[in-house]
Amino acid sequence: MSETDITVENDPPADPDEDKIRSPHTVKVVKSSQGFGFNVRGQVSEGGQLKSIGGELYAPMQYISAVLEGGPAEEAGLKVGDRILDVNGQSVEGTDHQSVVQLIRQSGNSVTMVVVSVTDEEARRLEPEGSSGMSAMDYYERRSVPVSIPDTKKLTDEVGKEYVVYNIYMAGKQTASRRYREFDALHNNLKRQFNDFIFPKLPGKRPFALNDQQVDARRRGVEDYLDKVCSARVIFESDLMQDFLQLGKQNSAPSPAHATKATVASVTEKQVELRVVLPDRSTVTVTIQEFWRTPEVYQAVAQKVNLSKEATKFFNLFQRMEHDFDRRLQDNEFPHQLYLQKYSAGGQSCILLRKWLFSRAQEVLANSDAVAVNLLYHQAVEDISKGKIQAGEHMPQLRMLKAQNKQQQYLDLARSLPDYGAIEFPHCSCDARKAGHVIVTIALKHLRLKACSTEGTPESQEHLFTWDMISNYEADLEEQAFTFRYSRDGREPRWVRVYSPHYRYMEQCVDRINEELLWKQPEGTELQDVTPTHSAAQSTAKSSRKIVSISNEDL
Repeated sequence: MSETDITVENDPPADPDEDKIRSPHTVKVVKSSQGFGFNVRGQVSEGGQLKSIGGELYAPMQYISAVLEGGPAEEAGLKVGDRILDVNGQSVEGTDHQSVVQLIRQSGNSVTMVVVSVTDEEARRLEPEGSSGMSAMDYYERRSVPVSIPDTKKLTDEVGKEYVVYNIYMAGKQTASRRYREFDALHNNLKRQFNDFIFPKLPGKRPFALNDQQVDARRRGVEDYLDKVCSARVIFESDLMQDFLQLGKQNSAPSPAHATKATVASVTEKQVELRVVLPDRSTVTVTIQEFWRTPEVYQAVAQKVNLSKEATKFFNLFQRMEHDFDRRLQDNEFPHQLYLQKYSAGGQSCILLRKWLFSRAQEVLANSDAVAVNLLYHQAVEDISKGKIQAGEHMPQLRMLKAQNKQQQYLDLARSLPDYGAIEFPHCSCDARKAGHVIVTIALKHLRLKACSTEGTPESQEHLFTWDMISNYEADLEEQAFTFRYSRDGREPRWVRVYSPHYRYMEQCVDRINEELLWKQPEGTELQDVTPTHSAAQSTAKSSRKIVSISNEDL
Protein backbone atom coordinates (compact mmCIF):
# COMPACT_ATOMS: atom_id res chain seq x y z
CA MET A 1 0.00 0.00 0.00
CA SER A 2 1.66 3.26 -1.10
CA GLU A 3 1.38 6.70 0.44
CA THR A 4 0.43 9.88 -1.45
CA ASP A 5 1.13 13.41 -0.14
CA ILE A 6 -1.85 15.71 -0.67
CA THR A 7 -1.76 19.45 0.05
CA VAL A 8 -5.05 21.35 0.27
CA GLU A 9 -4.90 25.11 0.66
CA ASN A 10 -7.38 27.01 2.85
CA ASP A 11 -8.76 23.76 4.22
CA PRO A 12 -10.52 24.07 7.61
CA PRO A 13 -8.91 22.30 10.56
CA ALA A 14 -9.58 18.56 10.49
CA ASP A 15 -11.96 17.06 13.03
CA PRO A 16 -9.79 14.65 15.07
CA ASP A 17 -12.76 12.30 15.61
CA GLU A 18 -13.48 12.23 11.89
CA ASP A 19 -9.79 11.59 11.11
CA LYS A 20 -9.85 8.67 13.54
CA ILE A 21 -12.92 7.15 11.88
CA ARG A 22 -11.52 7.66 8.35
CA SER A 23 -8.27 6.00 9.34
CA PRO A 24 -8.18 2.20 9.43
CA HIS A 25 -9.71 1.16 12.76
CA THR A 26 -10.67 -2.12 14.38
CA VAL A 27 -14.28 -3.11 15.00
CA LYS A 28 -15.28 -6.26 16.91
CA VAL A 29 -18.86 -7.46 16.36
CA VAL A 30 -20.30 -10.06 18.76
CA LYS A 31 -23.04 -12.21 17.27
CA SER A 32 -26.51 -12.10 18.82
CA SER A 33 -29.72 -13.98 18.05
CA GLN A 34 -30.04 -11.60 15.07
CA GLY A 35 -26.65 -12.62 13.71
CA PHE A 36 -23.90 -10.03 13.23
CA GLY A 37 -26.37 -7.46 11.94
CA PHE A 38 -24.72 -6.31 8.71
CA ASN A 39 -24.60 -7.08 4.98
CA VAL A 40 -21.52 -7.18 2.78
CA ARG A 41 -21.32 -6.24 -0.89
CA GLY A 42 -18.50 -5.87 -3.36
CA GLN A 43 -16.75 -7.17 -6.44
CA VAL A 44 -17.24 -10.80 -7.37
CA SER A 45 -13.68 -11.30 -8.67
CA GLU A 46 -10.20 -10.74 -7.20
CA GLY A 47 -7.79 -7.90 -7.90
CA GLY A 48 -8.63 -4.57 -9.49
CA GLN A 49 -7.33 -1.02 -9.86
CA LEU A 50 -5.95 0.81 -6.82
CA LYS A 51 -8.04 3.77 -5.69
CA SER A 52 -7.49 6.52 -3.14
CA ILE A 53 -9.33 6.82 0.18
CA GLY A 54 -8.26 9.78 2.29
CA GLY A 55 -4.92 9.99 0.52
CA GLU A 56 -4.13 6.25 0.80
CA LEU A 57 -4.21 3.84 -2.13
CA TYR A 58 -6.19 0.64 -1.60
CA ALA A 59 -7.11 -2.31 -3.76
CA PRO A 60 -10.90 -2.78 -4.22
CA MET A 61 -12.55 -3.90 -1.01
CA GLN A 62 -15.81 -5.44 0.10
CA TYR A 63 -17.94 -2.98 2.02
CA ILE A 64 -20.83 -2.76 4.47
CA SER A 65 -24.07 -2.28 2.51
CA ALA A 66 -26.59 -2.43 5.38
CA VAL A 67 -26.48 -2.30 9.18
CA LEU A 68 -29.32 -3.53 11.37
CA GLU A 69 -30.65 -0.72 13.54
CA GLY A 70 -29.92 -1.48 17.18
CA GLY A 71 -28.06 -4.65 16.18
CA PRO A 72 -24.58 -5.87 17.19
CA ALA A 73 -22.82 -4.21 14.23
CA GLU A 74 -24.32 -0.79 14.94
CA GLU A 75 -23.44 -1.09 18.63
CA ALA A 76 -19.85 -1.94 17.65
CA GLY A 77 -19.61 1.24 15.54
CA LEU A 78 -19.83 -0.31 12.06
CA LYS A 79 -21.29 2.07 9.45
CA VAL A 80 -22.82 1.67 6.01
CA GLY A 81 -20.10 2.24 3.43
CA ASP A 82 -17.21 1.08 5.64
CA ARG A 83 -14.57 -0.70 3.52
CA ILE A 84 -13.21 -3.96 4.94
CA LEU A 85 -9.41 -4.20 5.04
CA ASP A 86 -8.97 -7.19 7.30
CA VAL A 87 -11.08 -10.04 8.74
CA ASN A 88 -9.78 -11.80 11.85
CA GLY A 89 -6.18 -10.87 11.08
CA GLN A 90 -6.31 -11.78 7.39
CA SER A 91 -5.98 -9.05 4.78
CA VAL A 92 -8.89 -8.98 2.31
CA GLU A 93 -7.86 -6.11 0.06
CA GLY A 94 -8.66 -7.11 -3.51
CA THR A 95 -10.39 -10.30 -2.32
CA ASP A 96 -13.57 -11.54 -4.01
CA HIS A 97 -16.98 -11.33 -2.36
CA GLN A 98 -17.49 -15.03 -1.66
CA SER A 99 -14.13 -15.41 0.09
CA VAL A 100 -14.78 -12.48 2.44
CA VAL A 101 -18.28 -13.73 3.26
CA GLN A 102 -16.83 -17.18 4.02
CA LEU A 103 -14.23 -15.71 6.40
CA ILE A 104 -17.01 -13.89 8.28
CA ARG A 105 -19.12 -17.05 8.43
CA GLN A 106 -16.21 -18.95 9.95
CA SER A 107 -15.77 -16.44 12.77
CA GLY A 108 -17.85 -18.19 15.38
CA ASN A 109 -19.48 -15.93 17.97
CA SER A 110 -17.53 -12.79 17.06
CA VAL A 111 -15.74 -11.25 14.10
CA THR A 112 -12.94 -8.68 14.29
CA MET A 113 -12.47 -6.46 11.25
CA VAL A 114 -10.23 -3.56 10.30
CA VAL A 115 -12.34 -1.08 8.34
CA VAL A 116 -11.97 2.40 6.88
CA SER A 117 -14.93 4.78 6.61
CA VAL A 118 -15.58 6.82 3.46
CA THR A 119 -17.55 9.89 2.46
CA ASP A 120 -20.64 9.63 0.24
CA GLU A 121 -18.63 11.07 -2.67
CA GLU A 122 -15.88 8.48 -2.19
CA ALA A 123 -18.47 5.71 -1.94
CA ARG A 124 -19.92 6.64 -5.36
CA ARG A 125 -16.44 6.79 -6.89
CA LEU A 126 -15.42 3.47 -5.36
CA GLU A 127 -18.53 1.52 -6.42
CA PRO A 128 -17.08 -1.46 -8.31
CA GLU A 129 -18.34 -2.75 -11.60
CA GLY A 130 -19.94 -6.17 -11.40
CA SER A 131 -20.23 -6.13 -7.65
CA SER A 132 -22.19 -8.75 -5.79
CA GLY A 133 -25.53 -7.60 -4.44
CA MET A 134 -26.09 -4.59 -6.70
CA SER A 135 -29.83 -4.69 -5.97
CA ALA A 136 -29.03 -3.20 -2.55
CA MET A 137 -31.72 -5.28 -0.89
CA ASP A 138 -32.24 -4.51 2.76
CA TYR A 139 -32.29 -7.90 4.46
CA TYR A 140 -32.52 -6.23 7.85
CA GLU A 141 -36.08 -5.11 7.36
CA ARG A 142 -37.38 -7.98 9.45
CA ARG A 143 -40.63 -9.18 10.89
CA SER A 144 -41.71 -12.07 13.05
CA VAL A 145 -43.55 -14.45 10.74
CA PRO A 146 -45.70 -17.13 12.43
CA VAL A 147 -44.46 -20.01 10.27
CA SER A 148 -44.00 -23.44 11.83
CA ILE A 149 -43.67 -27.12 10.95
CA PRO A 150 -45.27 -28.86 13.92
CA ASP A 151 -45.62 -32.31 12.36
CA THR A 152 -44.88 -34.63 9.45
CA LYS A 153 -46.83 -37.20 7.48
CA LYS A 154 -45.88 -40.41 5.69
CA LEU A 155 -47.25 -40.89 2.18
CA THR A 156 -46.79 -43.48 -0.57
CA ASP A 157 -45.86 -42.68 -4.15
CA GLU A 158 -47.21 -44.30 -7.31
CA VAL A 159 -44.78 -47.23 -7.07
CA GLY A 160 -45.57 -47.95 -3.45
CA LYS A 161 -42.48 -46.29 -1.95
CA GLU A 162 -43.01 -44.49 1.35
CA TYR A 163 -41.82 -40.89 1.83
CA VAL A 164 -42.20 -38.09 4.37
CA VAL A 165 -43.74 -34.66 3.91
CA TYR A 166 -43.32 -31.73 6.29
CA ASN A 167 -46.54 -29.87 7.05
CA ILE A 168 -46.09 -26.10 6.95
CA TYR A 169 -48.40 -23.89 9.00
CA MET A 170 -48.85 -20.14 8.77
CA ALA A 171 -50.62 -18.52 11.73
CA GLY A 172 -51.93 -21.89 12.85
CA LYS A 173 -53.37 -22.83 9.45
CA GLN A 174 -51.74 -25.43 7.23
CA THR A 175 -50.74 -23.97 3.89
CA ALA A 176 -48.47 -26.60 2.33
CA SER A 177 -46.83 -30.02 2.68
CA ARG A 178 -43.34 -30.35 1.21
CA ARG A 179 -40.80 -33.11 0.79
CA TYR A 180 -37.22 -32.57 1.86
CA ARG A 181 -36.02 -32.39 -1.74
CA GLU A 182 -38.40 -29.45 -2.28
CA PHE A 183 -36.75 -27.63 0.64
CA ASP A 184 -33.37 -28.38 -0.94
CA ALA A 185 -34.52 -26.97 -4.30
CA LEU A 186 -35.93 -23.86 -2.58
CA HIS A 187 -32.63 -23.33 -0.77
CA ASN A 188 -30.62 -23.48 -4.00
CA ASN A 189 -33.03 -21.23 -5.89
CA LEU A 190 -33.06 -18.64 -3.09
CA LYS A 191 -29.24 -18.59 -3.00
CA ARG A 192 -29.19 -17.82 -6.72
CA GLN A 193 -31.75 -15.02 -6.44
CA PHE A 194 -30.40 -13.49 -3.21
CA ASN A 195 -26.71 -14.20 -3.68
CA ASP A 196 -25.47 -11.71 -1.08
CA PHE A 197 -27.68 -12.98 1.74
CA ILE A 198 -25.98 -15.21 4.30
CA PHE A 199 -28.34 -18.18 4.45
CA PRO A 200 -28.58 -20.51 7.45
CA LYS A 201 -27.70 -24.15 6.94
CA LEU A 202 -30.30 -26.58 5.70
CA PRO A 203 -30.22 -30.10 7.18
CA GLY A 204 -28.13 -32.26 4.88
CA LYS A 205 -29.13 -35.15 2.65
CA ARG A 206 -28.91 -38.69 3.97
CA PRO A 207 -28.06 -41.73 1.82
CA PHE A 208 -30.32 -44.03 3.86
CA ALA A 209 -33.89 -43.88 5.14
CA LEU A 210 -34.30 -41.91 8.36
CA ASN A 211 -35.82 -43.35 11.51
CA ASP A 212 -38.53 -41.49 13.42
CA GLN A 213 -36.07 -39.63 15.65
CA GLN A 214 -34.02 -38.50 12.64
CA VAL A 215 -37.18 -37.36 10.84
CA ASP A 216 -38.15 -35.26 13.86
CA ALA A 217 -34.65 -33.79 14.06
CA ARG A 218 -34.84 -32.89 10.36
CA ARG A 219 -38.30 -31.38 10.96
CA ARG A 220 -36.85 -29.07 13.60
CA GLY A 221 -33.98 -28.22 11.28
CA VAL A 222 -36.13 -27.22 8.29
CA GLU A 223 -38.49 -25.35 10.62
CA ASP A 224 -35.57 -23.34 11.99
CA TYR A 225 -34.31 -22.72 8.45
CA LEU A 226 -37.71 -21.50 7.27
CA ASP A 227 -38.14 -19.27 10.30
CA LYS A 228 -34.78 -17.54 9.81
CA VAL A 229 -35.16 -17.08 6.06
CA CYS A 230 -38.77 -15.83 6.26
CA SER A 231 -37.80 -13.23 8.86
CA ALA A 232 -36.12 -11.26 6.05
CA ARG A 233 -39.12 -9.48 4.54
CA VAL A 234 -37.70 -9.19 1.02
CA ILE A 235 -37.18 -12.96 0.88
CA PHE A 236 -40.49 -13.84 2.52
CA GLU A 237 -42.42 -11.71 0.02
CA SER A 238 -40.53 -13.07 -3.00
CA ASP A 239 -42.43 -15.17 -5.54
CA LEU A 240 -40.19 -18.14 -4.75
CA MET A 241 -41.13 -18.19 -1.09
CA GLN A 242 -44.77 -17.30 -1.58
CA ASP A 243 -45.17 -20.15 -4.09
CA PHE A 244 -43.35 -22.56 -1.80
CA LEU A 245 -45.62 -21.68 1.13
CA GLN A 246 -48.61 -21.64 -1.25
CA LEU A 247 -49.84 -18.44 0.37
CA GLY A 248 -51.16 -17.12 -2.94
CA LYS A 249 -53.39 -20.18 -3.32
CA GLN A 250 -55.54 -19.62 -0.23
CA ASN A 251 -59.24 -18.96 -0.85
CA SER A 252 -60.16 -15.29 -1.18
CA ALA A 253 -56.58 -14.29 -0.49
CA PRO A 254 -55.30 -10.84 -1.50
CA SER A 255 -51.86 -10.34 -2.98
CA PRO A 256 -49.06 -12.06 -1.02
CA ALA A 257 -47.72 -8.89 0.58
CA HIS A 258 -51.15 -7.74 1.72
CA ALA A 259 -52.04 -11.25 2.85
CA THR A 260 -48.94 -11.28 5.00
CA LYS A 261 -49.84 -8.00 6.68
CA ALA A 262 -53.40 -9.17 7.31
CA THR A 263 -52.18 -12.47 8.71
CA VAL A 264 -49.71 -10.86 11.12
CA ALA A 265 -52.33 -8.35 12.25
CA SER A 266 -54.85 -11.07 13.01
CA VAL A 267 -52.24 -13.09 14.89
CA THR A 268 -51.37 -10.27 17.27
CA GLU A 269 -55.04 -9.82 18.18
CA LYS A 270 -55.81 -13.43 19.15
CA GLN A 271 -55.30 -14.35 22.79
CA VAL A 272 -55.07 -17.92 24.03
CA GLU A 273 -54.48 -19.75 27.29
CA LEU A 274 -51.45 -21.92 27.96
CA ARG A 275 -51.03 -24.34 30.87
CA VAL A 276 -47.50 -24.73 32.21
CA VAL A 277 -46.43 -27.46 34.64
CA LEU A 278 -44.29 -26.36 37.60
CA PRO A 279 -41.65 -28.55 39.31
CA ASP A 280 -44.08 -29.38 42.16
CA ARG A 281 -46.44 -30.78 39.45
CA SER A 282 -49.00 -28.02 39.91
CA THR A 283 -49.95 -25.96 36.86
CA VAL A 284 -50.36 -22.27 36.10
CA THR A 285 -52.40 -20.86 33.25
CA VAL A 286 -51.19 -17.77 31.39
CA THR A 287 -53.01 -15.70 28.79
CA ILE A 288 -50.72 -15.00 25.86
CA GLN A 289 -50.79 -14.09 22.18
CA GLU A 290 -51.18 -17.24 20.11
CA PHE A 291 -47.93 -16.81 18.24
CA TRP A 292 -45.68 -15.49 20.93
CA ARG A 293 -42.31 -17.18 20.87
CA THR A 294 -40.50 -18.77 23.79
CA PRO A 295 -38.93 -15.61 25.37
CA GLU A 296 -42.26 -13.73 25.38
CA VAL A 297 -44.18 -16.68 26.82
CA TYR A 298 -41.52 -17.29 29.46
CA GLN A 299 -41.70 -13.69 30.65
CA ALA A 300 -45.47 -14.09 31.06
CA VAL A 301 -44.98 -17.29 33.08
CA ALA A 302 -42.23 -15.74 35.25
CA GLN A 303 -44.51 -12.82 36.01
CA LYS A 304 -47.41 -15.17 36.78
CA VAL A 305 -45.43 -17.12 39.40
CA ASN A 306 -43.89 -13.93 40.83
CA LEU A 307 -40.24 -14.69 40.11
CA SER A 308 -37.92 -11.82 40.97
CA LYS A 309 -36.00 -10.08 38.20
CA GLU A 310 -32.72 -11.60 39.39
CA ALA A 311 -34.13 -15.14 39.55
CA THR A 312 -35.82 -14.90 36.15
CA LYS A 313 -32.57 -15.63 34.33
CA PHE A 314 -32.19 -18.95 36.19
CA PHE A 315 -35.29 -20.61 34.66
CA ASN A 316 -36.93 -21.16 31.29
CA LEU A 317 -39.52 -23.19 29.39
CA PHE A 318 -38.98 -26.84 28.55
CA GLN A 319 -40.84 -29.55 26.64
CA ARG A 320 -41.23 -33.01 28.16
CA MET A 321 -40.14 -35.61 25.63
CA GLU A 322 -40.13 -39.40 25.70
CA HIS A 323 -38.59 -41.17 28.71
CA ASP A 324 -39.06 -38.06 30.90
CA PHE A 325 -36.36 -36.13 29.07
CA ASP A 326 -36.88 -32.36 29.22
CA ARG A 327 -35.73 -30.23 26.30
CA ARG A 328 -35.25 -26.49 26.65
CA LEU A 329 -37.38 -24.75 24.01
CA GLN A 330 -35.55 -22.84 21.29
CA ASP A 331 -36.16 -19.10 21.28
CA ASN A 332 -37.83 -19.23 17.85
CA GLU A 333 -40.40 -21.87 18.80
CA PHE A 334 -44.10 -21.26 19.44
CA PRO A 335 -44.93 -22.87 22.82
CA HIS A 336 -48.69 -22.73 22.26
CA GLN A 337 -48.39 -24.72 19.04
CA LEU A 338 -46.40 -27.41 20.85
CA TYR A 339 -48.95 -27.32 23.67
CA LEU A 340 -51.87 -27.92 21.30
CA GLN A 341 -50.05 -30.66 19.45
CA LYS A 342 -49.08 -32.65 22.54
CA TYR A 343 -51.86 -31.76 24.99
CA SER A 344 -54.64 -33.19 22.84
CA ALA A 345 -52.70 -36.43 22.45
CA GLY A 346 -51.67 -37.05 26.07
CA GLY A 347 -54.17 -35.07 28.13
CA GLN A 348 -51.44 -33.18 30.03
CA SER A 349 -49.42 -30.13 29.15
CA CYS A 350 -45.95 -30.84 27.77
CA ILE A 351 -44.70 -27.33 28.57
CA LEU A 352 -42.73 -27.10 31.82
CA LEU A 353 -41.04 -24.39 33.86
CA ARG A 354 -37.62 -25.67 34.93
CA LYS A 355 -34.20 -24.49 35.97
CA TRP A 356 -31.96 -23.29 33.14
CA LEU A 357 -28.67 -23.00 34.99
CA PHE A 358 -25.46 -25.00 35.30
CA SER A 359 -23.58 -22.94 37.89
CA ARG A 360 -24.18 -23.91 41.52
CA ALA A 361 -22.51 -20.73 42.74
CA GLN A 362 -24.87 -18.58 40.66
CA GLU A 363 -27.86 -20.55 41.93
CA VAL A 364 -27.06 -19.39 45.47
CA LEU A 365 -28.12 -15.89 44.39
CA ALA A 366 -31.71 -17.15 44.28
CA ASN A 367 -31.72 -18.05 48.00
CA SER A 368 -33.39 -14.76 48.90
CA ASP A 369 -36.29 -15.44 46.50
CA ALA A 370 -38.81 -17.76 48.19
CA VAL A 371 -40.52 -18.55 44.89
CA ALA A 372 -37.23 -19.53 43.23
CA VAL A 373 -36.16 -21.65 46.21
CA ASN A 374 -39.48 -23.51 46.10
CA LEU A 375 -39.08 -24.22 42.37
CA LEU A 376 -35.47 -25.32 42.74
CA TYR A 377 -36.32 -27.52 45.73
CA HIS A 378 -39.11 -29.41 43.99
CA GLN A 379 -37.02 -29.91 40.85
CA ALA A 380 -34.15 -31.29 42.95
CA VAL A 381 -36.56 -33.67 44.73
CA GLU A 382 -37.92 -34.91 41.40
CA ASP A 383 -34.48 -35.33 39.80
CA ILE A 384 -33.12 -37.25 42.79
CA SER A 385 -36.18 -39.50 43.05
CA LYS A 386 -35.93 -40.36 39.35
CA GLY A 387 -32.21 -41.08 39.57
CA LYS A 388 -31.15 -38.16 37.40
CA ILE A 389 -28.98 -37.10 40.35
CA GLN A 390 -27.28 -39.90 42.27
CA ALA A 391 -27.61 -39.23 46.01
CA GLY A 392 -25.70 -42.30 47.22
CA GLU A 393 -25.02 -42.30 50.96
CA HIS A 394 -26.76 -38.93 51.33
CA MET A 395 -30.21 -40.32 50.48
CA PRO A 396 -31.31 -40.96 54.12
CA GLN A 397 -30.42 -37.40 55.13
CA LEU A 398 -32.21 -35.99 52.08
CA ARG A 399 -35.34 -38.00 52.92
CA MET A 400 -35.28 -36.61 56.46
CA LEU A 401 -34.91 -33.00 55.23
CA LYS A 402 -37.75 -33.53 52.78
CA ALA A 403 -40.00 -34.92 55.52
CA GLN A 404 -39.24 -31.85 57.64
CA ASN A 405 -39.81 -29.57 54.60
CA LYS A 406 -36.43 -27.92 55.13
CA GLN A 407 -36.09 -26.72 51.56
CA GLN A 408 -32.94 -24.64 51.92
CA GLN A 409 -31.01 -27.33 53.78
CA TYR A 410 -32.17 -29.90 51.25
CA LEU A 411 -30.87 -27.73 48.39
CA ASP A 412 -27.56 -27.09 50.15
CA LEU A 413 -26.96 -30.83 50.40
CA ALA A 414 -28.24 -31.55 46.88
CA ARG A 415 -25.86 -28.98 45.43
CA SER A 416 -22.93 -30.93 46.87
CA LEU A 417 -23.81 -34.02 44.78
CA PRO A 418 -21.61 -34.68 41.71
CA ASP A 419 -24.33 -34.59 39.03
CA TYR A 420 -26.26 -31.61 40.37
CA GLY A 421 -26.81 -29.06 37.60
CA ALA A 422 -25.70 -31.45 34.82
CA ILE A 423 -27.91 -32.52 31.90
CA GLU A 424 -27.80 -36.14 30.77
CA PHE A 425 -29.09 -36.87 27.25
CA PRO A 426 -30.71 -40.07 25.97
CA HIS A 427 -28.23 -42.57 24.54
CA CYS A 428 -27.29 -42.17 20.88
CA SER A 429 -24.63 -43.13 18.34
CA CYS A 430 -21.23 -41.46 18.05
CA ASP A 431 -18.47 -41.72 15.44
CA ALA A 432 -15.90 -42.23 18.23
CA ARG A 433 -17.55 -45.56 19.11
CA LYS A 434 -17.68 -48.28 16.46
CA ALA A 435 -20.15 -50.52 18.30
CA GLY A 436 -22.81 -49.45 20.75
CA HIS A 437 -23.97 -46.02 21.82
CA VAL A 438 -22.88 -43.26 24.19
CA ILE A 439 -24.62 -41.28 26.93
CA VAL A 440 -23.75 -37.57 26.75
CA THR A 441 -23.65 -35.49 29.94
CA ILE A 442 -23.00 -31.75 29.82
CA ALA A 443 -21.98 -29.95 33.01
CA LEU A 444 -20.38 -26.63 33.89
CA LYS A 445 -16.89 -28.13 34.02
CA HIS A 446 -16.99 -30.80 31.35
CA LEU A 447 -18.64 -32.87 28.65
CA ARG A 448 -18.76 -36.61 29.32
CA LEU A 449 -19.24 -39.53 26.90
CA LYS A 450 -20.11 -42.78 28.67
CA ALA A 451 -20.22 -46.01 26.68
CA CYS A 452 -23.45 -47.98 26.64
CA SER A 453 -25.21 -50.64 24.62
CA THR A 454 -27.55 -49.78 21.75
CA GLU A 455 -30.38 -50.27 24.28
CA GLY A 456 -28.81 -47.74 26.67
CA THR A 457 -27.33 -50.09 29.28
CA PRO A 458 -24.28 -48.26 30.76
CA GLU A 459 -20.83 -49.79 30.39
CA SER A 460 -17.61 -49.04 32.26
CA GLN A 461 -15.71 -46.98 29.65
CA GLU A 462 -16.11 -43.21 29.63
CA HIS A 463 -14.25 -40.14 28.37
CA LEU A 464 -14.27 -36.81 30.17
CA PHE A 465 -13.56 -33.65 28.16
CA THR A 466 -12.95 -30.54 30.23
CA TRP A 467 -13.70 -27.30 28.42
CA ASP A 468 -10.01 -26.39 28.16
CA MET A 469 -9.63 -29.45 25.88
CA ILE A 470 -12.41 -28.33 23.52
CA SER A 471 -11.65 -25.53 21.07
CA ASN A 472 -14.70 -25.55 18.77
CA TYR A 473 -18.25 -26.91 18.77
CA GLU A 474 -21.39 -26.67 16.67
CA ALA A 475 -24.74 -28.21 15.84
CA ASP A 476 -24.16 -29.60 12.35
CA LEU A 477 -27.50 -29.38 10.54
CA GLU A 478 -26.21 -31.29 7.54
CA GLU A 479 -25.07 -34.25 9.64
CA GLN A 480 -27.79 -33.73 12.28
CA ALA A 481 -25.07 -34.09 14.89
CA PHE A 482 -23.44 -32.18 17.72
CA THR A 483 -19.75 -31.91 16.87
CA PHE A 484 -16.78 -30.71 18.86
CA ARG A 485 -13.04 -30.53 18.32
CA TYR A 486 -10.71 -31.45 21.16
CA SER A 487 -7.01 -31.86 21.78
CA ARG A 488 -5.45 -33.94 24.56
CA ASP A 489 -1.85 -34.39 25.73
CA GLY A 490 -0.45 -32.31 22.87
CA ARG A 491 -1.90 -34.59 20.20
CA GLU A 492 -3.42 -33.44 16.92
CA PRO A 493 -6.94 -31.97 17.35
CA ARG A 494 -9.78 -34.33 16.51
CA TRP A 495 -13.47 -33.81 15.68
CA VAL A 496 -16.12 -35.96 17.39
CA ARG A 497 -19.68 -36.27 16.07
CA VAL A 498 -22.58 -37.21 18.32
CA TYR A 499 -25.66 -38.24 16.31
CA SER A 500 -28.54 -37.29 18.58
CA PRO A 501 -32.01 -35.88 17.76
CA HIS A 502 -31.17 -33.37 20.51
CA TYR A 503 -27.98 -32.12 18.83
CA ARG A 504 -29.21 -28.53 18.76
CA TYR A 505 -30.07 -28.67 22.45
CA MET A 506 -26.52 -29.87 23.16
CA GLU A 507 -25.18 -26.81 21.38
CA GLN A 508 -27.66 -24.68 23.32
CA CYS A 509 -26.30 -26.09 26.59
CA VAL A 510 -22.68 -25.26 25.74
CA ASP A 511 -23.76 -21.78 24.61
CA ARG A 512 -25.39 -21.34 28.00
CA ILE A 513 -22.26 -22.50 29.84
CA ASN A 514 -20.21 -19.98 27.85
CA GLU A 515 -22.69 -17.31 28.93
CA GLU A 516 -22.57 -18.33 32.59
CA LEU A 517 -18.77 -18.37 32.63
CA LEU A 518 -18.86 -14.68 31.75
CA TRP A 519 -21.14 -13.81 34.67
CA LYS A 520 -19.54 -12.25 37.72
CA GLN A 521 -18.77 -14.74 40.49
CA PRO A 522 -20.92 -14.10 43.57
CA GLU A 523 -18.94 -12.68 46.48
CA GLY A 524 -18.15 -15.11 49.29
CA THR A 525 -18.38 -18.21 47.07
CA GLU A 526 -15.57 -20.52 46.15
CA LEU A 527 -14.36 -20.75 42.58
CA GLN A 528 -15.46 -24.37 42.33
CA ASP A 529 -17.63 -23.55 39.31
CA VAL A 530 -14.88 -21.92 37.32
CA THR A 531 -13.71 -23.81 34.29
CA PRO A 532 -10.46 -22.23 33.08
CA THR A 533 -10.40 -22.50 29.31
CA HIS A 534 -7.69 -21.76 26.81
CA SER A 535 -7.98 -19.46 23.83
CA ALA A 536 -9.88 -21.04 21.00
CA ALA A 537 -7.91 -22.28 18.04
CA GLN A 538 -8.00 -20.46 14.74
CA SER A 539 -11.21 -20.90 12.77
CA THR A 540 -11.36 -23.96 10.58
CA ALA A 541 -13.43 -24.59 7.50
CA LYS A 542 -16.39 -25.19 9.80
CA SER A 543 -18.48 -22.26 11.03
CA SER A 544 -18.34 -23.26 14.68
CA ARG A 545 -18.58 -21.69 18.09
CA LYS A 546 -15.67 -21.45 20.48
CA ILE A 547 -15.26 -21.90 24.21
CA VAL A 548 -14.66 -18.58 25.91
CA SER A 549 -11.28 -17.75 27.39
CA ILE A 550 -11.67 -16.68 30.99
CA SER A 551 -9.49 -16.46 34.05
CA ASN A 552 -10.36 -16.85 37.72
CA GLU A 553 -9.81 -13.13 38.27
CA ASP A 554 -12.59 -12.29 35.79
CA LEU A 555 -15.22 -14.12 37.84
